[in-house]
Amino acid sequence: MERSISSLRPPTHGNYITILSIDGGGIRGIIPGIILGFLESELQKLDGEEARIADYFDVIAGTSTGGLITTMLTAPNENSRPIYAAKDIKEFYFENGPKIFPQKRCPFPGAAKMFKTIAGPKYDGKYLHSLLKEKLGSTRLHQTLTKVVIPTFDIKNLQPTVFSSYEVKNHPHLNALLSDICIGTSAAPTYFPAHYFHTKDSAGKVRKFNLIDGGVAANNPTLVAIGEVSKEINRGSSDFHNIKSADYGRFLVLSLGTGSTKVEGKYSAMEAARWGIFGWLTSDHSTPLVDAFTQASADMVDFHISVICKALNSEQNYLRIQDDTLKGEVSSVDISTKENLEKLTKVAEVLLKKPVSRVNLDTGNFEPSKLESNEQALIRFAKLLSEEKHRRHETSSLQK
Repeated sequence: MERSISSLRPPTHGNYITILSIDGGGIRGIIPGIILGFLESELQKLDGEEARIADYFDVIAGTSTGGLITTMLTAPNENSRPIYAAKDIKEFYFENGPKIFPQKRCPFPGAAKMFKTIAGPKYDGKYLHSLLKEKLGSTRLHQTLTKVVIPTFDIKNLQPTVFSSYEVKNHPHLNALLSDICIGTSAAPTYFPAHYFHTKDSAGKVRKFNLIDGGVAANNPTLVAIGEVSKEINRGSSDFHNIKSADYGRFLVLSLGTGSTKVEGKYSAMEAARWGIFGWLTSDHSTPLVDAFTQASADMVDFHISVICKALNSEQNYLRIQDDTLKGEVSSVDISTKENLEKLTKVAEVLLKKPVSRVNLDTGNFEPSKLESNEQALIRFAKLLSEEKHRRHETSSLQK
């Protein structure tokens, strides 16, 4: 039966705190985009065609390309609905990916890449900047349709800057334009230029930001999102009345990766032992140094959350979907040819059919589960999200 779509009531009226997290990964963002398209289609089966991802999550967190997807799902259009449905994310990457990451043919690609590494960022970012400013206009952080958390890294202060909807009231300088936040979190070292902008509070005080890719701080922003919620609980927010900050069993978390290379490895110690600065910054399809810090941070987050969930016997409340078998061009963050985009689409479609993988806490490796596929797990999550949404609505209505 089709149900009417209403705004999501606060967690105090329900059983769960719902979190969606999306990793960084450049053009590979098409993978979580397709997965979210499947989840949204399942929600629409339950609640009607107007259902959108933002209607079901208390907070959506995203880093780099994940930050772009987060904004696409939560920025309001003129009808106060998301500017993009999840099913449209795939088309967004096909249409704009080749312009964000223009592919230049060169008879000596290795030498050209090394020269670009010396001379400056691989891409000037002008198309991405203009696209985001056009799509997002004057929309600011406080206007998103649900709470968002987008990590960046301030290169001048050498510390993370997290743009969090929860912090806007207490720290109004964070209420930046969504376009500036997205440009900042996507400014991957060696790929795009760092991004400068400033904000002013009501008293006219200026806050300056000098930002690079949020993946430097948290390529997998799941723990950052949980931390922001926990801070809000500790403040005594009425949205979380009677919920304790350490009550992790109430978190319902969907964490989406953009793919990585683990099987057979991407590099070897023998190879890396010969590298100088250019070796660490240049490779056939990626940048080894960037690969290292983004994948390390993402995997550590998954490991820590898995430990907590296992200790609390709430493993079914945490779903991490990640393909760690990428090889060749599909493992690149910036190869945006139509052929590679079609391959990435296939990766996502196959990933949906694969068994849910969970990290082995002894070895650190991902191991397939025999219980369900990613597709089946998402169907289960869709039902939980729908039930939670309507439970909150009914409970809050009874309390009025």
